[in-house]
Parts: sequence; structure tokens; C-alpha cells
Amino acid sequence: MACPMSMHRLPKLESPAIFDHTSIFALACVATILATAYSCSCGLLRKSCSTKARMLFIWHLFDALIHLTLGVSYLYNIFFTSMAKLNVTYTRGMYSTPMTPVNVSFLGDSKSLHGPFYGASLTAKLWQEYAKADQRWGGSDLSIVSLELITVFVMAPLALCVCHLLRREQYIKASFWMVVVAVGELYGGFMTFLPEWLSGSPHLDVSNFLTLWVYLVLFKALWTFFPSGFCLMPIKGLHVRTYL
Repeated sequence: MACPMSMHRLPKLESPAIFDHTSIFALACVATILATAYSCSCGLLRKSCSTKARMLFIWHLFDALIHLTLGVSYLYNIFFTSMAKLNVTYTRGMYSTPMTPVNVSFLGDSKSLHGPFYGASLTAKLWQEYAKADQRWGGSDLSIVSLELITVFVMAPLALCVCHLLRREQYIKASFWMVVVAVGELYGGFMTFLPEWLSGSPHLDVSNFLTLWVYLVLFKALWTFFPSGFCLMPIKGLHVRTYL
């Protein structure tokens, strides 16, 4: 049976959200993935490739790699990291209340809590760090898990498909799938934050620079700005609407 404690009374993570070793490592991971996407664009695309096509390639490969590395690590912690409710303590800032509705248990397991909060691996610590900004990513919030399953198993392969088409200079086909990826990413972002806004953002921490401007604004702005505008830019003088 789920613990009756209100979600609004969840204890805070013990360590404050500051730039420490974990946060620096997390930012370094993102920077490394971006550098990898750029390096791949230099090695896989022709030198005569237009700047717009190259930037679109970099973005979609970056998007896919983020989902296939960090996104996969999140799902791994959700499905394979758990702790018996009786053993959950606050000594490491862990939560004793599941991120599920009352009387609902993740995977039907009413005796355990699932998520990065209850792990000690490096990937668990990375998501514990991000959970300082949005607590839902530390537990088994059903909406977040559902969206991550879609981004990992649907959106990431589609983004790789776009990269393949751009490499082969099949711009018309690439643009169609770019629209599909863009709509999917925007919908995912919308469904991530709308429930929070409608409920008064009980799980978001906007009290400091790191959680607000880096984790929530900067990271999420990337998946809003690029899909909504950059991915619909014309390639080689063609506009999306001319061949949709």
C-alpha cells in the first residue's frame, strides 16, 4: 500500500544544488555528447555540405545520443534500481513516498520504491543531481517514465534516421522526418511541464541559479528552440511546405 504522505511534504535532497563534482560531471557529459555529434558531422558529411544541413545533422545526432545515453540510463535506474520501503531512509536524501498515485505501485511492486533516488551508481547520482531541479526524475513518476520510453525507443531512432538522410543528401525525406521529430519533442516537453504548471509546480526547484537557469531553462530551452524553429529551416533553398 502506498505511503499516505502528501507529495508536497517530500523531504528535500540533503545536498544543496550547487556546482560540485557531480554537476560538473553532468555538464561535461552533455558537452562531450555535443562534441561527438560535431566530430561525426565533420567525418560523415561532405565538405561541400551547407551550413544549415550540417547544423541540422549535429542537432539530430546530439538529440539521439542524449536519449540513447542519458535517457537509457534513466530507464535502467527506473526498472532495475529499487529499494524496499522498509529500508528507505533519509540519510542520503532519498524519498519515502513513491511518485505514483495513491494505492498505485510502479510495476505492481507495492513493497519497493523505484528510481535513481534509491541507487548508488554513477548514473543514479547524475539523475539525483537533476532531480534537485525536478524531483520527478528521481522516482518513478508514471508520466515521465512513459515519455522517456517514447523518446528512447521512438524519437531517438527517428533522429538517427534524419542524420542518415542528411548524410545521403536526401533533403526532402529528411525534412519530413525532421518535422515528425520536432513535433514529438515539443509534445514531450509540453507534457513534461504542463502538469507541473497546472498543479503549482510542487516538484520544481527554482530557488537557485543551477536548478533554474541551467537544469530547467537552458536544457529544456534546447528542446524547445531547435524543434520549434531551427529544424524547420530550409535546406538548399527548399522550404518544408513545398514538399509536405
